[in-house]
Amino acid sequence: MSSHSWNFFRLGGFDQVQLQDGEDLIALSKLDLKLWAALSCPTRGIEFDEKTLDIIDSDKDGHVRAPEVIEAVQWVVSVLNNPGDIFNKTKELPLSAINTSTEEGQALFESAKQILSNLGKADATFVTVEDTSNTEKIFEGTTFNGDGIVSIAATEDETLKSTIQNIIDCMGAEKDLSGEEGVSQEKVDQFFDSSQAFSDWWTIAKKDAENILPFGDNTVAAANVFEKVQKKVDDYFTRSQLAQFDPTATSPLNPAQSKYESLAEMDLESSMEQLIQLPLAHIKESNSLPLKEGVNPAWIEAINQLNRDVIAPLFGDKSHLNLIEWQAISQKFAAYNAWEKDKKGEEVESLGLEKIETILNSNAQKSITELIAKDNEFKEESDAIASVDKLTRYHRDLGTLLRNYVSFADFYSPTKKAIFQAGTLYLDGRSCDLCVYVTDIAKHSKLALLSKAYIAYCECTRPGSDEKMTIAAAFTDGDSDHLMVGRNGVFYDRDNKDWDATIVKIIEQPISIRQAFWAPYKRVGKMIGAQIEKFASSRDKAVDAKAGAVDAKKTAAAFDIGKFAGIFAAIGLAVGAMVAALAAVLSGFLALSWWQMPLVIIGIILLISGASMLLAWLKLRQRNLAPVLDANGWAVNTRAKLNIPFGKSLTKVAELPEGAKREMKDPFAEKKRPWKTGFLILALLGGTGTVLWQKGTLQAWLEPIAPWITTIGASEEVEAPTAKGEEMKAEEGG
Repeated sequence: MSSHSWNFFRLGGFDQVQLQDGEDLIALSKLDLKLWAALSCPTRGIEFDEKTLDIIDSDKDGHVRAPEVIEAVQWVVSVLNNPGDIFNKTKELPLSAINTSTEEGQALFESAKQILSNLGKADATFVTVEDTSNTEKIFEGTTFNGDGIVSIAATEDETLKSTIQNIIDCMGAEKDLSGEEGVSQEKVDQFFDSSQAFSDWWTIAKKDAENILPFGDNTVAAANVFEKVQKKVDDYFTRSQLAQFDPTATSPLNPAQSKYESLAEMDLESSMEQLIQLPLAHIKESNSLPLKEGVNPAWIEAINQLNRDVIAPLFGDKSHLNLIEWQAISQKFAAYNAWEKDKKGEEVESLGLEKIETILNSNAQKSITELIAKDNEFKEESDAIASVDKLTRYHRDLGTLLRNYVSFADFYSPTKKAIFQAGTLYLDGRSCDLCVYVTDIAKHSKLALLSKAYIAYCECTRPGSDEKMTIAAAFTDGDSDHLMVGRNGVFYDRDNKDWDATIVKIIEQPISIRQAFWAPYKRVGKMIGAQIEKFASSRDKAVDAKAGAVDAKKTAAAFDIGKFAGIFAAIGLAVGAMVAALAAVLSGFLALSWWQMPLVIIGIILLISGASMLLAWLKLRQRNLAPVLDANGWAVNTRAKLNIPFGKSLTKVAELPEGAKREMKDPFAEKKRPWKTGFLILALLGGTGTVLWQKGTLQAWLEPIAPWITTIGASEEVEAPTAKGEEMKAEEGG
């Protein structure tokens, strides 16, 4: 059991260890791995110094694993006076911070002083990564620096200088710590092995020179000429044999007249592809190839070389070559071709056999090997400088790695970004801080789907360059109404470089409870709109179809009163049914007590939106960072939740600044139509009055003023006959 007392903090729904001083680092190897936030992370695709990760990745498998992190921490603990300094994240490593009480610490201190001295900073009290990374400056002018690579400057012997340059030319150069081109022991051994193989290969030819080298020292040149024309000469003799077999085939075997007519219109050159494809000479029944006259212009030079280097040495000066002679020539090169296929040491062939044998007979290999051994004598000093570079990097970077590996403290910090956060995406009036680099969208999305987060994959291009990359951005606040494939935004990476970002794929998930509340109404609205659009479109098409079918002379059709009466009746029935249903609902609602009415309204809203909100709430509670990172090669060891409050911090919706003034008058706002509002109010009043009258409620309300209404009605009834009588009298009098 560890006696160290750990401090934990709870963020993201899980307990995270708080690393804050050297005592925590000393005891880190004793911390149960089940309490680590991650157990592995990739060395690429994160915002962290790649060389530092490569140093920590001791097995070079492309992943930093927990034992490698522990090993790095233990080394830092052993060479620093106060290991907790790594949490300060300073670029400078004070020389006084190195623990010189140990042999390794003293060597690091001395090496750091030597580095500063070589850089012309002998009085400096601290060393930085920039200092230790500048190996060319550190080793500038040094002949031997312990890296196992020697350059031409390592010797004064001109023969060795020439051989080292030959090795560089044939096997490729390697740069030593001073920046000079040189060779390692591996390159030297490869060069001399290839040289020996090439020499042995030629020894075989020399032992059987009569068969393999029939033309002596000129055999290689002769073989090259033979290979160049072999297929073309074979083609000629095959055509000639066909002409002998059937003289009627002679004409078809030669180019057609139309072929020459098409060539006549061109600017002919002997190297033209059209000429090269023609037969080597005119096909005849005679089985011989002309060598001086009647040769295809595109092949004259090659045939002249064949005549000079191959035919003349074997048969003397000839004007024609027959098939038997050609077969004899082909047989001459059979042994050479078999030997050529078994060639060894092609890497050094450009030097030539004579020079290669001279190098092999010299003492060059032993001398260069001794120079490399002498350079390796300085390896301890070189390793010490590399160790200082390692320490400066760990002093600057290791604390950050621990805060993003053992815990996710930086991710849940309001002022910092985690090393897996690539930058910020601005799109649809929001900024998304949870963005990660992605190399394979299809592969990443399969696992990221389990995160329950709304993720938009964006292809990013750098304006004015060919740079491209892909990111996955999590939208954790707002809504998804206007997020769709093809929308453009701007992505700012951690270096604040801007990239054009375009959504190419979306993983649909709930974003917020607010969105879930309105979702059912939006779906109904979209459905109604789609149906109306569909109906309108179908009617428009039907009208167009009918209009096109009507004869131009019959433009005036009779009005079918019966048909339209039926339509109006159907419409009336539909409207009546709707009014009746509405009246029934409204009458039932008005029959409730006043305190029951708001409860019914709330119940209806919950009935419509409750299920959507509940489902969204359950999914939002399950939002998890782990699948997003695991899809990129991490091994996240816990459920790092992205709950609703934290999600609001990762995706910020646009808001007006504090103290900003807003002018509400919009000169381009749609003009209001008061008659629409009035019509709606009258319709509601009329419908309500009808229902109240049918229920008898309106009569009950009017009962107190019924006598007054009755009195007014009676007086009107008395006055009315009198007036009528007066009119009758007036008529009679008249």
